[in-house]
Amino acid sequence: MICGVGLHYVVNFSWWISVTDSLVNNFLLALACIAVSNMLGYYQPKNERILYVLIITLALTFVIIYIAKYVMLLVFAGYKAYQDFYNFSFAFRGLLSFMCLGWCALANILWYRLEEQSETHERLTAAKSLAKEAELNKLRHQLQPHFLFNSLNSVFALTMVNPKEAGVMITKLASFLRGTLKRDDELWVSVEEEMEYIQLYLDIEKVRFSHRLNVEVNVAEDTLKLCLPGTLLQPIVENAIKFGLYNTSAGITIKIDVTVEYNILQLRVQNPFDPEMKAAGGTGFGLSAIKRRLYLLFANTHLLQTDIEANNLYITTLKIPQKNDQNNTN
Repeated sequence: MICGVGLHYVVNFSWWISVTDSLVNNFLLALACIAVSNMLGYYQPKNERILYVLIITLALTFVIIYIAKYVMLLVFAGYKAYQDFYNFSFAFRGLLSFMCLGWCALANILWYRLEEQSETHERLTAAKSLAKEAELNKLRHQLQPHFLFNSLNSVFALTMVNPKEAGVMITKLASFLRGTLKRDDELWVSVEEEMEYIQLYLDIEKVRFSHRLNVEVNVAEDTLKLCLPGTLLQPIVENAIKFGLYNTSAGITIKIDVTVEYNILQLRVQNPFDPEMKAAGGTGFGLSAIKRRLYLLFANTHLLQTDIEANNLYITTLKIPQKNDQNNTN
């Protein structure tokens, strides 16, 4: 029984009329929803133009309900009771169709906007990743000419005072650079590999400074398989040697300790220095490059620390959090 304001309709239509009514109206509504979805797939309105979409939806609602009315009243022209019922429920059918189409339009707008935001986020993430990788490569490649320049100056000086030692240094320098090129594409290396690399560098420096340079290296056994970004430790050791030996003819000892604590690899470099002597010619590029690389890799500005202890000892501590995928820079 269908009730109106002060009116009562008792309907007793056959299943044929009911099925036909449902199929025609739902088919037209489905076509309208598909049309709205396709339209919004090619055109995404701005916030202030969503009202236009609702106006189009309202116009489309009028089209489908009048088409449905024309078809149904034409098919069942001889059924006066059904025609009266259809005219009575016409406004309700229109409201229901508009609500369905309006919901479809808004749902599609939300879906396409979320999809667009997801694509934009992916593009930004990819762009940031490429920019970060490019900057990391730039910093790594800038460190090599920096070291090479210093080494070639030393070779030049040795050729005049000790040609034999200069030959040894050139041989070791060639091995060092060959190893650098071999691992150039490896962003992360094991502690064992890095210490072999550092030992070769120290051998070069020992040729350069002879008996004046002593090095004490302590590497904990449980750190050998841990990983760190390549070419991080060498600039720190280079600074320790430079500032430790600057303006002194006495021998010094550089101490390197490698330990692990709470899944954080710690590399500690200790060198003596003269607080009254100011080192000249240093740009600070090495440490600043290391800080920048650590920030790009870990988004942490506190992984490189420097301290001054008693007896004029300068301590540089490098902390490397261990990750599951060491080749992942993101």
